[in-house]
Amino acid sequence: MISAQEKKHVLVLIDEACESGARLHKACEILGLSPRAVQRWRKSQALEDKRKESSKNPRNKISETERQEILNTINSREFRDMNPHQIVAALADQGRYLASEATMYRILKEAGQSTHRQASSPKKHQKPMELTATAPNQIWTWDITYLPSLTKGVFFYLYMVIDLYSRKVVAWQVHTREDSTHASELIQEGCYQEGVSRGQLVLHSDNGSPMKGATMLATLQQLGVMPSFSRPSVSNDNPYSESLFKTLKYRPWYPRRPFQSLSEAREWVEDFVLWYNLEHRHSKLEYITPDERHTGEDKAILAHRRAVYQRAKRNHPERWSGQTRQWFAPEEVTLNKHRTSRVEKMAA
Repeated sequence: MISAQEKKHVLVLIDEACESGARLHKACEILGLSPRAVQRWRKSQALEDKRKESSKNPRNKISETERQEILNTINSREFRDMNPHQIVAALADQGRYLASEATMYRILKEAGQSTHRQASSPKKHQKPMELTATAPNQIWTWDITYLPSLTKGVFFYLYMVIDLYSRKVVAWQVHTREDSTHASELIQEGCYQEGVSRGQLVLHSDNGSPMKGATMLATLQQLGVMPSFSRPSVSNDNPYSESLFKTLKYRPWYPRRPFQSLSEAREWVEDFVLWYNLEHRHSKLEYITPDERHTGEDKAILAHRRAVYQRAKRNHPERWSGQTRQWFAPEEVTLNKHRTSRVEKMAA
């Protein structure tokens, strides 16, 4: 296919030949072209786009006053540390609606404020059992992570248990070593505080020695708690605890220096747990807090948000082409959901 630049060059050659006395059809014949093709090329060069730009503004366009209000709200002291997803949830709780998340992201981009903030080879082990929670205190997951101390190579160990359904931290402890006895005491504490009865709970963890120690397994049997374990060296089998530890260590106020003492580490974790359970709006729970989900308050909160959005649609129907945001948190949460492999699909 001949490019526009090549066409222009051919037309220059033909023009020079015609000015020297050659006929158009002869010049085209030498170049292997038809005169009609040359005429079309000349015509396409002379064409101009005479379409006029639309002078009409969309009916649902945000006014400059509204745009500035949205920008001021996003940059306010209350919301400056939140993303638009969290902001619309907080505003809905206050009975306010300014704009959708997409609109807020667009306004931030226009204002130049949208910039921020190992692979493993698992061995072949049978996948853990699929576990589904439809209410609090049915499935817990737990793990241990390191907290740095002043002595290089020596750590404090954070034991933390979360509820799969609500993501609430139901029990935690910080110790100077990993130990099955500490783990069993932690689970006993969590079951007592949450009023867990025999046969009610499944506890999932990885394959570490504190998780599978004799003291721990005896405690679970005594409490009537069924254990569940990840595959060795497969962190994806316990993703909720891994995600919680990432949230903990990526907090802006996570200490940049090591903890000076065990008591300081415990005080810091206590503050984090209070924030996480009572203030943190969880993205997977439609931006409600784990404590609200755990106690069942989330249903009334989400119903209120739906009412706010429906009222906003009635006031400005032109801003919606379809339904309003539904504000429904998942009714069930599944750990290690089984996915049908290509081989299984072919066998079926």
